[in-house]
Amino acid sequence: MSQPSADLPLSALRVLDCASYIAGPAAATVLSDFGADVIKIEPPEGDPFRRLVPGVSYPWDLDSRNKRSLSLDLKRPEGIAVLHRLLATTDVFITNLPLPARRRLGIDAHTLCAAFPRLIYASMTAYGESGDEADKTGFDATAYWARSGLADLVKADHTSAPTRSVTGMGDHPSAMALYGAIMTALYLRERSGRGGEVRSSLMANGLWANGSFAQAALNGTPPPLRAPREQAPNPIANIYQCADGRWINITILNERQFPALCEALERPELAGDPRFATADARAIHHDALIAVFDQRFVSMPLAHWRERLDAVGITFSLIGSLADLATDAQMRAVGALVPYAEGEGLTVNSPIELVGRPKRVPSRAPETVGRDSRLVLSEAGFTPAEIDALCESGTVRQS
Repeated sequence: MSQPSADLPLSALRVLDCASYIAGPAAATVLSDFGADVIKIEPPEGDPFRRLVPGVSYPWDLDSRNKRSLSLDLKRPEGIAVLHRLLATTDVFITNLPLPARRRLGIDAHTLCAAFPRLIYASMTAYGESGDEADKTGFDATAYWARSGLADLVKADHTSAPTRSVTGMGDHPSAMALYGAIMTALYLRERSGRGGEVRSSLMANGLWANGSFAQAALNGTPPPLRAPREQAPNPIANIYQCADGRWINITILNERQFPALCEALERPELAGDPRFATADARAIHHDALIAVFDQRFVSMPLAHWRERLDAVGITFSLIGSLADLATDAQMRAVGALVPYAEGEGLTVNSPIELVGRPKRVPSRAPETVGRDSRLVLSEAGFTPAEIDALCESGTVRQS
């Protein structure tokens, strides 16, 4: 793996990633992008995240980049003893193990923060750490996507079945919340000299993501029922299909841009049509205007409409597909996609920049379980004989 440069902002930070599936490890990945030394604690059989998708490892590739793998059996007292020795020189401990498992293993926040007063204990849970559901397990598909109402709100229309999420869709935004909590705690530690516990949950992050409509409902004004695309109440904030099968999303909030849109669509007379001249009129005659727009957009390919819409300053985007990513010049230009240090392939960068300060060139995730076990333990002061004994007992695995 590539070693972080000393000029990276978090190069002096030591992090233990004792988490899986996905928000906890992803928060550690962001720390690693800024130079933190992240040690991935894996059970002897390996993190189950490695096997999330049979035959491939792309989720592991993304959320375990830059990390060193230490295979440690925390079900053994010897494993907990090793963990405690590592924690003596650790700044941040990240976990999303279920709360009962943490208490059973003795790695709950109360225990570790008492033993290591400067430690930042970063906890991610499904439903929070109080209330009747604190001990419930959950994933982003359940606690973030389903529980928050997002699955119900983004379906095609109000008569459709709720939509399913995709892998990591709620986990990665939740990871950013945990990252922010960790950095806040580190700032406070600089001032007080003491660490502490920080928390976030998938449910709270899902609610925050759905905050606008959630607040509306809490105020007694739930949003209107979602209409099919062809009946969308605002035709200038809708999606349309082009001649080549690609879709385009237009979002116009400035009333003054409607004539420009009509000009771009080569139907300037629509701007003066009494049925469409104002937002209220368009809302009444939305179906007629959508039908006209459908006819125009489907007459020419995406490239044609991109040029014309850009020329008049309309806010829009193509509906991207995964096949577009590798050739997306803008994503490469801003560093949203970056090459691996090993020289082949791209990875998704974390969405934070510190202007004037570089980020780490990402190295690939450890391919084997416990790849760095001996090195990590040696750095922590374990003798070769102690390491041999831990490996022979099965407490540590080196591969």
